[in-house]
Amino acid sequence: MVALHNRNMFSTFADPNDICNFYLFVMYAIVDIAGQQFKVAKDQKVYVHRLDAEEGTDMEFAKVLLIDDEGKVQVGNPVVEGAKIAAKILTHLRGDKVLVFKKKRRKGYQKLNGHRQNFTQIQIQDIILG
Repeated sequence: MVALHNRNMFSTFADPNDICNFYLFVMYAIVDIAGQQFKVAKDQKVYVHRLDAEEGTDMEFAKVLLIDDEGKVQVGNPVVEGAKIAAKILTHLRGDKVLVFKKKRRKGYQKLNGHRQNFTQIQIQDIILG
């Protein structure tokens, strides 16, 4: 089995066929989408700020900051050259209502504001290396 006292994780979990350690070997990327950074993998669904595109359309994101391909890490300066993330827009939706309550004690001042953020759900189809 696996020795847990060893500090080198990749030498102890070196068997990619081991179903328990499957997620250690999944290719992932860190990408900048609409001003926010997300860690994404293939077939993952992600909620991002509202994108200006129709539902069902395919998009590519070129601001890939890091790619980890089974232990081979490519770090961009500031982005990885030629790398892209292919995604499909699933739906546009709105988040839960956030209530903002302001009050000043002994002054009779109370203010209640509500806000709902617009989101887009995307599904990552592929991570294209540069």
